[in-house]
Amino acid sequence: MNTDILGIIAMFGITLLLAIPFGQYIAKVYAGDKTFLDPVLGPIERFFYKTSGINPNEEMNWKEHLVALLTINLLWFLMSMGILMNMGSLPLNPDGNPSQSADLAFNTTISFLVNCNLQHYSGETGISYLGQIWLMFLQFVTAGVGMAAAVVLFKAFREKSATQLGNFYHYFLKSCTRILLPVSLVLAAIFVFNGMPMTFEGKDTLTNLQGNTVEVSRGPVAAFVPIKHVGTNGGGFFGANGSHPLENPSYLTNMVEMFGQLIIPMAMVFAFGYFIRRKKFAWMMFGVMTVGFLLLVIPNITMEMNGNPAIAQMGIDNALGAMEGKEIRFGAAASGFWSIVTTVISTGSINSMHDSSMPLSGMNELLAMMVNAFYGGVGAGILNFLIFIILAVFISGLMVGRTPEFMGKKIEAREMKIALIIALAHPLLILVGTAFAAALPQYTSATLANPGFHGFSEMLYEYTSSAANNGSGFEGLGDNTPFWNISTGIVLLLGRFLPIIGPVAIAGLLAEKKFIPESAGTLKTDTATFGLMVFAVIAIIAALAFFPALALGPIAEYFSLY
Repeated sequence: MNTDILGIIAMFGITLLLAIPFGQYIAKVYAGDKTFLDPVLGPIERFFYKTSGINPNEEMNWKEHLVALLTINLLWFLMSMGILMNMGSLPLNPDGNPSQSADLAFNTTISFLVNCNLQHYSGETGISYLGQIWLMFLQFVTAGVGMAAAVVLFKAFREKSATQLGNFYHYFLKSCTRILLPVSLVLAAIFVFNGMPMTFEGKDTLTNLQGNTVEVSRGPVAAFVPIKHVGTNGGGFFGANGSHPLENPSYLTNMVEMFGQLIIPMAMVFAFGYFIRRKKFAWMMFGVMTVGFLLLVIPNITMEMNGNPAIAQMGIDNALGAMEGKEIRFGAAASGFWSIVTTVISTGSINSMHDSSMPLSGMNELLAMMVNAFYGGVGAGILNFLIFIILAVFISGLMVGRTPEFMGKKIEAREMKIALIIALAHPLLILVGTAFAAALPQYTSATLANPGFHGFSEMLYEYTSSAANNGSGFEGLGDNTPFWNISTGIVLLLGRFLPIIGPVAIAGLLAEKKFIPESAGTLKTDTATFGLMVFAVIAIIAALAFFPALALGPIAEYFSLY
């Protein structure tokens, strides 16, 4: 167990040490400064611009950024529906997997389009290789969209006053070519050399240890898995996701995949500081995020390592921890750590079954997605965190009797209305969705594998995962039904685009305002005191909105064990 803890500390520490220079590199990419990849990737980018007719130097205001973002997503939606509903008769389908139904294709398309990858199908049997390649493409571009939206915020707070905030397509392409692709290639090389399949051949026939003949699915897994993590997408090539031995073969690949999930969300925080020339402010943000992360992850590791008391009462040895639903090659500690990493940063991949987590571990996984601001997804994490910063600035301004100001700009009624709408939309989507599911047992009761408190948690988790664009699930839920496919698809859409539209609008409105020079009475937003205020706002909003639902689910289940 001590070795497991040392492995977790080493992985987190190495990721943090690399995230700081990587953040500086990301800031240079978006600022247009020279980088070592210019000679290789510059010609490729110019080719894309030439063939598409896009002028990367044409500036856009915040409204034009959002129009471009929504338009390109609509195009991908239509293309994806066509591919998924017809892949049974399209090429690259050696295993003869069927096309998806309209409601399942709708859910899958929306899910991958919004960087969530909530999968209501089993990867190796529910989709062809062509479908997997298309979804891999979506994992690149949707991550790039989130990062491009975040750069609008970067640009807005770098300039003292501006209406033009760069070019969306320029930021989008740079995100894919200069950031996502290089990291994914490095990880893919590691995975291939550690036994992850990379082939377009169909199932292989093997003889197992019992002497039985079994068919084993394979495919271009090593190309799919890196961007699944680097882009904080999370969709599994196989139904068992990162607990499948061909999608996560060893403890080393497990560490590398966790590194892949964390590196860009961490680096984007530092990139923000470098880009706007306020490194101390970035450290404040990182400190708040890290404290929140540790408050969730340390209890989870501890609870999973301590084991299940109900099993201990049966006289069964719990020395390895709560190992139901976990892989022995990873262990309880690494599984508990992953469960919070993947929910905090909205990846949604798994290396154990979250449905089998201890009740309060499941609560922490839910809380990580309910807060949805500790590191967060690529790009989207900073956008979500901005909402809490605006609320904290406003409350702090009221406490000291001054007009709220942030980065030299006054926070006024328009910005506050937008921030409040976005802050309240997240719990609204989760709680209303869960309430509908609970009120309509004719559509949901047959899909629950567990009655009572845990069954309620399964429904709550599904809508929380959808609203947070996470994608993980309490997979005791039989979610491939028209009700779940359509209802979660709607929540997925609103949960993705409202938190992008709101912060981009706030950043654009603030950028247009007159810059107010800092004075002796200006609220310092790069201090530990302000960081404590931001954390308090996050905690209060999450506690007030979600505690009653958590009390009906994982908290009640916890007390039922004793």
